[in-house]
Amino acid sequence: MKINATHNETELLTEIAAGSERAFATLFHWYRDKVYSAAFRLTHSSFLAEEVVQDVFLKLWVKRETLLEIAGFEDYLFIMTRNHVFSALKRMARQQQLVDDLQLELPVAENTTYNRILDLEIAEIVHQAVELLPAQQKQVYLMSKEQELKREEIAKKLRISSETVKTHLARALRHIRAYSKLKLEISISWLLFFLVN
Repeated sequence: MKINATHNETELLTEIAAGSERAFATLFHWYRDKVYSAAFRLTHSSFLAEEVVQDVFLKLWVKRETLLEIAGFEDYLFIMTRNHVFSALKRMARQQQLVDDLQLELPVAENTTYNRILDLEIAEIVHQAVELLPAQQKQVYLMSKEQELKREEIAKKLRISSETVKTHLARALRHIRAYSKLKLEISISWLLFFLVN
């Protein structure tokens, strides 16, 4: 889907290169679904496709000053998405291979210890991520996950709309996933180093 007639693509990219968040939001609105669809076709995972969308647009924003050098933005965006997906899949395959190799080398008891340590590490990382949430997001998340309340119940208790609850949950989950992904990659690297050496 190309940007509509009221938004000239070159002008929009010029505004983004100059740092306009409004122009970037417009670009995101028009191309988000296209990036998601391409990523989903390649990964068959809604979770990974969402991550690709976030990573691709974050990269576009970080490199916004170079956008004016791009001829054929839509083609560039598709190639960028495809390359990002392939890199992510290769990285995941390498990490899984490391874990598989380690599990083959360690006796069963040590594998159990490794898994137990990893489970504890994941639980601690998620706890840290939850603690960093803004107050109302944290409250909504805990009411949903720990008290197992439905959206409507949370909305009624907090006197906010069901849509606001939905937004808080979505933002909380995005934060927890991003934080956990970063921390877990670091933790697994240290854990593998500790167990192998």
